[in-house]
Amino acid sequence: MIFATVGTQLPFDRLLLGLNSWAMRNPDVPVFAQAGTSTRDFSHIKTVSHLSQSDFQAHFEAAHLVVAHAGMGSILSAAELGKPIILMPRRAKFREHRNDHQQDTANKMARLSNVTVVQDGEALHEALDYALSRGFEIAPQTAVAQASDFDPLIEAVRDFVWSEFDTAAKPRSDFREKAA
Repeated sequence: MIFATVGTQLPFDRLLLGLNSWAMRNPDVPVFAQAGTSTRDFSHIKTVSHLSQSDFQAHFEAAHLVVAHAGMGSILSAAELGKPIILMPRRAKFREHRNDHQQDTANKMARLSNVTVVQDGEALHEALDYALSRGFEIAPQTAVAQASDFDPLIEAVRDFVWSEFDTAAKPRSDFREKAA
């Protein structure tokens, strides 16, 4: 099963349309998407607007592959569960977000072995076809990962997220200690 998530705040039809057209050509692969505020009909994938936290976790755990916007929650969840993830960042030029921070996030995460970054529907199709042909692996070097394999990833993501709060007056470590 492929699980897709686009967050809950803004529609992300570009990702969902790409996934829907891929699912049309691959009807034997179940695809379930948390579609957020989209008002479109996606006839080849099962969608819901929102999921409870426990349902979201259950779908994430059951998935062989995750397709998502470049939201930190999705990236962290994939890392913690050892799931391969295909990211399509929201882009400001398509009015999918106010700025391109998701592009920046995707660029940082692209170096990780469980992450593939795509920019459009065609690249999404190619990544999904490749993953399907490899038993849902997303890169030739990707193997079934152990949770401990992602400790460096999780630390890198935490450093990236907390770097936004880094100021001369207050070192990052102080923020982490208070947040923990």
